[in-house]
Amino acid sequence: MLQRRWCLNSAVSFLGHAHPLLQIQKRNLVNVKLKWVKDTVLDSVVSCGVQLKATSTLVSLIGSHPDFSLPVYCLSRYRGQLGLPSDLKVSTFIRRYPNIFQEFYRLDSGGTPVPWYKLTPEALDVYSQEMRFVYEDYYVDILNRLQKLLMITKERLLPLQTIDQLRWDLGLPYDYENKLIAKHPALFSLVKLPDGRVGVKLLVWDDCLALSHLESRNSNLVEKKGALAFPIRFTRGFGLKKKCMEWLNEWQKLPYTSPYVDASHLDPRTDVSEKRIVGVFHELLHLTILRRMERKNVSNLRGPLAMPQKFTKAFERHPGIFYISKKGDTQTVVLREAYDRGELIEKHPLADIRKKYASMMKKGFLDRSRGLYKEERSASEDDLVNIHFVGKRNVYEFESETETDCNLLSEYESDETSKE
Repeated sequence: MLQRRWCLNSAVSFLGHAHPLLQIQKRNLVNVKLKWVKDTVLDSVVSCGVQLKATSTLVSLIGSHPDFSLPVYCLSRYRGQLGLPSDLKVSTFIRRYPNIFQEFYRLDSGGTPVPWYKLTPEALDVYSQEMRFVYEDYYVDILNRLQKLLMITKERLLPLQTIDQLRWDLGLPYDYENKLIAKHPALFSLVKLPDGRVGVKLLVWDDCLALSHLESRNSNLVEKKGALAFPIRFTRGFGLKKKCMEWLNEWQKLPYTSPYVDASHLDPRTDVSEKRIVGVFHELLHLTILRRMERKNVSNLRGPLAMPQKFTKAFERHPGIFYISKKGDTQTVVLREAYDRGELIEKHPLADIRKKYASMMKKGFLDRSRGLYKEERSASEDDLVNIHFVGKRNVYEFESETETDCNLLSEYESDETSKE
């Protein structure tokens, strides 16, 4: 038995010298812990993005309706996709931006006045620009983002619920199921999953798309099959110990495994495997419009990406590549290389559209705080009294956000909503 074990170890040692990759694979994952250092610049970027996502999603919901208006109870059903704090009413949030959302009232089936919201002319104009980008100018680009997302999954398949969570990040239109998936039956297929949910299956593999952002930026090294290194940036004042710096330099020299190739042969307990995981995250964030994503949404991809347990720990082990912002009620992962002093270096046209929404939000919030919209609000309440006088009850008592009679509910709610 001892002789057999000695022969086996000798064979492994010989193969290790003959094949460097096998030798590298034998090396266990180095237990290096790097501290988290607050980045106020990236925190401010994320902080603004939380409300921007909610506003943009609400604009898409209202804009996708034929009448460009929706009751509050329909909008509230999508709060799982808005990312708003649990103690904040959707109607309260909407009223912060009267230059984007215009409030009016209609009677429901029981004769009770219910708040409805439509887009203001200014917001409708920006929304029209956004739709032109999505459905005309950059339609192929957005379609490719969905294809590439499915291509990095193990079975080229994702539940619609998961894609719903990533829709805004990827720049997909609100009704992407009809405008993208249904219009390309040769590319996508809707399939029923074992758990009863509906998933999107990619039918055609495109070799031209199976190239990561890191590979495309280092085409010379890819052709020479050299090790690809990730761009590294640290928060100002981040002190990296010599031992950690040496490990990082060696780790950067390890082989890079593309997120679009099968990596089942890699030992998950090695640094090579971790570099592949970092490569998947790196590519996933590059598929997003703003180069950032909520950590919980990445966690939902563990199964489809065939990742090991606690795979998102890679974010914490590589603070020079990723920054974890703890602003709001969640953690957001930001790709450091994509930002310079809080500004995106490579801006997608949709990022400029979102910047317009952000400017409108700032202006509307300030104007409202100055009392600019008081007269308009008072006129709206007068109209309510004319519509339906109900004793001395306050107008805000009619803000029902739990009405169930809504024919606009998505058949596929978010993962967060389904867990509840």
